[in-house]
Amino acid sequence: MTPSRAEPPADAAHAADLAVLLITGCTALVHDDQEGIRFVEDASIVVRGGVIESVGRAGDTVTVSRSAAERIDARGQVALPGLINCHTHAPMVALRGVAEDLPAEEWFNDVVWPIESNLTPKDVELGARLACAEMIRGGVTCFADHYFAMDTVAAVTAESGLRAHLGEAYFSSQGPEGREKSLEFALRHRGGADGRITTALAPHAPYTVVDADLAATAELAREHGLPVHLHAAESRDQTDNSLARHGVTPIEVLERTGLLALDAGVLIAHGTGIIERDLPVLERVTGPVAVASAPRGYLKFAWTTTPVRALRRIGVPVGLATDGAASNNSLDVWESMALTALLQKSTEGDPRWLTSRQALHHATLQSARAVGLGERIGSLAPGRRADIILVDVTGPHTQPVHDLAATLVHSARSSDVRTTIVDGRVLMRDRELLTIDVPATVRELGERLPALVDRSHGTRIQEYDKPPE
Repeated sequence: MTPSRAEPPADAAHAADLAVLLITGCTALVHDDQEGIRFVEDASIVVRGGVIESVGRAGDTVTVSRSAAERIDARGQVALPGLINCHTHAPMVALRGVAEDLPAEEWFNDVVWPIESNLTPKDVELGARLACAEMIRGGVTCFADHYFAMDTVAAVTAESGLRAHLGEAYFSSQGPEGREKSLEFALRHRGGADGRITTALAPHAPYTVVDADLAATAELAREHGLPVHLHAAESRDQTDNSLARHGVTPIEVLERTGLLALDAGVLIAHGTGIIERDLPVLERVTGPVAVASAPRGYLKFAWTTTPVRALRRIGVPVGLATDGAASNNSLDVWESMALTALLQKSTEGDPRWLTSRQALHHATLQSARAVGLGERIGSLAPGRRADIILVDVTGPHTQPVHDLAATLVHSARSSDVRTTIVDGRVLMRDRELLTIDVPATVRELGERLPALVDRSHGTRIQEYDKPPE
């Protein structure tokens, strides 16, 4: 289905009509004012100029000119807000499967950080392009990325049509130049890709960035109105090591360095090492704080999982994530949603927590809040940006449907996403990618892999969980 090819408009009203997308016949997931979700059957969604204009039953929506609108017949499909990958390292798809069945210290020190010392901007570009293709096909419309050579990731984001929250990672071992480069990137690309790119400062973690650098980052964030995205309390071992070395937890390090008092907020990746004494710290923060949870990687590393219930109780949004494909092996947020629901039941010993509806809330509106975009995306409502996915539930693995929320979380798969839309632009239609050439990307990346994965040089970019000097 393609937009109509009309003659140039005679007036401004007609010109506005040409920017209309009309989705009909779907069941739409909408949010209510009680922090819950509901479904509207036989719904139509009108998108104008990249913004949702109306969502409602077919007879209740605003009438638009049939000849002026791009139309999608979505019968048998569910319209959801696009999924958000709240923490990943997109270019690391190039390392998918290269470091398996290892504890975190060996994974980093013996394989990943030696390989990453070989990275070139071209490697990052190709990895990011392949990652964007994977995410579009899995219904992800926005991702929060924390990596190196991020100018190339910003360029790939722009060409792919995705939305992204980007930060240039740095370690204290890089000296002041690392922090300055992170700031320069954030200022240069803030508002890029026609407003689809937001940016953050991106210190790696409290165990690789000294307190003085974290405090300096907090000052820069306040000065420039930037959020911060970093790893903290990734595992219980990290928390125990921090307590043994410094007498404080990683979360308490964030508090004492001012990172929990930013008007623009802080996004904490993982937080599986958040313990009981951290909860009052997070509850009394004066700025927005959120946690991104990537449960598949925690299972692979034999870590505990993010304490979603405790964080939700104190008002901290928990967004869903995948981490990088080197540890998670996929960028499938759909799988993260199902695993979050299942792991919370197991961890809490309570089959009533997390429910399917709660899991869908985490995957949509809470994830949008986690990346600082809760007023722009994350729900299908008038005035929100039109980041929409259409999910086919007519397959044998999703029928019959007794509870649509449960079907979406526990039966549907990312491969059931038929159409992915960002800012009103269709990036995938009926499983066909429209903005990325996957075969060419895979071919070129494959040619570069031998040089990328070479570890014979014996160097690495950093030491895992070694106190920075």
